[in-house]
Formats: sequence, structure tokens, C-alpha cells
Amino acid sequence: MAKTTIQYVCSSCGAKAPQMLGKCPVCGEWGTYEEEVVDMSHAASRAVGGGIGGGKSKAQKISEVACHEDMRIDMHNGELNRVLGGGLVPGSLVLLGGEPGIGKSTLALQVLMQQGERKTLYASGEESAQQIRLRAERLSGKPDNLYVVSETSLERILEHVKQIEPEIVVVDSIQTISVDGVDATIGSLTQVRECAARILQFAKDKNIPFILIGHINKEGSLAGPKVLEHIVDTVLQFEGDQHYMYRILRAQKNRFGSTSELGIYEMRQDGLREVSNPSELLLSTNRDGLSGIAIAAAVEGARPFLIEVQALVSSAAYGTPQRSSTGFDGRRLGMLLAVLEKRVGFNMLQKDVFINIAGGLRVSDPSIDLAVLAAVLSSNMDIALDSETCLTGEVGLTGEIRPVARLEQRIREAEKLGFRRILVPAGQLPTSTRGFKIEVVEVRKVADAFRLLIKK
Repeated sequence: MAKTTIQYVCSSCGAKAPQMLGKCPVCGEWGTYEEEVVDMSHAASRAVGGGIGGGKSKAQKISEVACHEDMRIDMHNGELNRVLGGGLVPGSLVLLGGEPGIGKSTLALQVLMQQGERKTLYASGEESAQQIRLRAERLSGKPDNLYVVSETSLERILEHVKQIEPEIVVVDSIQTISVDGVDATIGSLTQVRECAARILQFAKDKNIPFILIGHINKEGSLAGPKVLEHIVDTVLQFEGDQHYMYRILRAQKNRFGSTSELGIYEMRQDGLREVSNPSELLLSTNRDGLSGIAIAAAVEGARPFLIEVQALVSSAAYGTPQRSSTGFDGRRLGMLLAVLEKRVGFNMLQKDVFINIAGGLRVSDPSIDLAVLAAVLSSNMDIALDSETCLTGEVGLTGEIRPVARLEQRIREAEKLGFRRILVPAGQLPTSTRGFKIEVVEVRKVADAFRLLIKK
């Protein structure tokens, strides 16, 4: 009889302990330890295995490793290619997570339907083949070489992969797949980790890329053990408010590309549409004469776009002023308001301040600081800003406007959208790039920017 032992594993960070603990000593989370039955003979046999990628492992010089120039698979989806770093790498393991109903399965199925002559497989543990067919018809694609299977056993899914020999495989979702011989329920820490490890080994051996769809917990992070994110090559987060039409695809981890890129989609009745120029969709056309609105030139990854920052400032009705922000860091808002009071002289102690990034986006670029303060000032004084002026610049604690990255791309984007003037940090614009049709105004202090914006 195989020898088994019991250990306790933290579902948050993967730390192991010989007994149940209330608080994890590694990550500090409470109530995350789960019981796990370990087959020692099975673990020993796995420890003796060969190298990843098939065959016996052999050390060699990195310059001698065979590598093709064009290794990536074109997904025929510009936004997804951008976030992946140029396409899907053969043999890679990609984890796609997001809230229920955000469009993870729709995106995966839509991408497979766009592959044309390339053979693909969609394995679902949540839907039947008939349900997948109905969803595919709604997406209005041409799934010529798309195979579907409704299965929850990992062994059977891998058998289908061996028979069909697809070039891309989607597993929806990793929490519904189980491995035979593992004494644990479907979706448990043990099953999820074991499934991911076996899929990784299979993907490297056969050089077939797998896209795993994962659930998230109530905190918004990927459900399951943290080791799941360490196993995969790429972690993609599909986010957005279900009350808005826009969806954001971000890379939280990417072994083959940058994690600063961003993809934008529009959710429609016939599926997800790529948004190639988000600036035109994120800016409202009826902002003339309205106070509390400023346009910021932001950059996410290598993509510049203009966003609309909305602010509402009113007298505090209940004594303690409120500070609320949607799509913007609330702690940074508090810091900017302190700069506005200390360095510029506006009293905000008895004012409620509300900030909203229009379109449901969440922007982390610090270059929108100046636009946030301009929108707050506009609402506080009830004076509309020039609708043909946009701003970019990070605000420091001394009230200075600090340099930003990719300034020329921001100016070009504002010029392309027809803006007449843009305020930028002083001293950053090179002389060789001053041939813009748009008026570029350099400002050093927040107070200087306000004088230019408010003067009649």
C-alpha cells in the first residue's frame, strides 16, 4: 500500500506546515491553511523525472540553445498580442482571470474562432458542447478548425489533445478540472495545483500553448493557491465594471514580455470588439461650459491616450469631509489635496471632494496628477476650463510639476485629436521636437498652471 502523509498548505502563498495554523507565518493571512494528503511514493517518482520540454535534461551554453526568430503565434487580436508581448509563445502556459461575467470565456472562444486554418481545442468543465455552440453562433465567427469538448477529467482532456493535435488549447476553467488518483475534491488546493503542474509538463513536452481560465476570490485576486501563479508563464487580468461597456486586459506577470501593456475592449452583443483608439471613446463631446472637467494625457505601457478627469467639490454637510475616488488612488488624492492647500493656498478642509475617471477605467499613471488638481480647482471655483486644452505632469510635494515618460507621444496624441494647447512639465521638451502644430506650454509649478488655465 502506498505510504501517505498529511500536511497543511496555505492557499494564499503555498507555505507548508506539519499542523493546522490559524495565521500563516509567511504571508500573515488568517484561516488560509487547508489539509492536503500527499502520496509519498508518487511524489518520489515525480522527483526523479526528466527535464521540462521532453527528453533527458542536459546543461549547455545559452549561446548554443536553438531559438527561432519568429516563435510567437499571431492571435489575430491586436489587443491580446500587445499584452502578451507580440503573440502567444508555443509551449507557454497563460492564466486568464477575472470576475464572473466579465467576458473571460467570451474572449477565449472569440480568439480561437479567429485562428482560421490553425487547429484549436476548447475544453470546458462548466458548459456542454451545445452551450458552447450557441455562444459561438452569437459571436458570429467562422470556427472552421475549432474543436470543443465538455470534460472535467484532465487525463481525458490530454487524450483529446494527443488525438487532435491542436496548436492552441483553452481550458475553462482550471477550478473545474480534476486529476485521477488525487484524493481531493474538484477545485481544492491540491487539485488545482496538481492540474496546473501536469498541464505545464505536457505543454512543454508537446510545445503546445495552453490558456487556463481561472476564477477570482472576493478580494479580486486569482482564486486557488498562490503557487498557481508561480507555475504559469503569464498571468492576465481581465477587469472592468459590468455597468460599463469597456474591459481592460492587463498582464500581472509575463515571462515573455512587458507587464506594463494594456488592452482595451468594448463589450457588445456580438462579443468583444478591440478598441484601437480609446481616446476618441473615452472623451465626451458635451463638456463645453461644464466645470470640474480636465483632460489628461496618460500612457499605459507604450500606448498614449487621453482621458477625462471629473471632479465635484462641495461643502461638507456632516462635519467630516469626504474623499472619494473612482479609478484613481484615494491616498494619492489626499496627498494632492494637501499640496493644493499648502502650496497653492486653497482651503479644502471643509470640502467634500469626489474624483471620477470617465469610462470606468482605473489609471495608475502619476502624470494625471495635474489634471486631477485642475478638475478640483475648476469645480471648487465653478469655472469651466478650456475644452481644447489638455494637461500632463506629475505633482510633487513641493508643488512642482515633475517630468513624465513618453512626453512626445502624449503631445502627438493630443495633436491628433484636435486639441489646441497642452500643458507639460518645464525643461523636459527637447529642442528637436518643438515642431508641433499644437501649442506646447511648459509650466514649473502648480500655481503657474492654474494661472494659465483660469485667466480669461
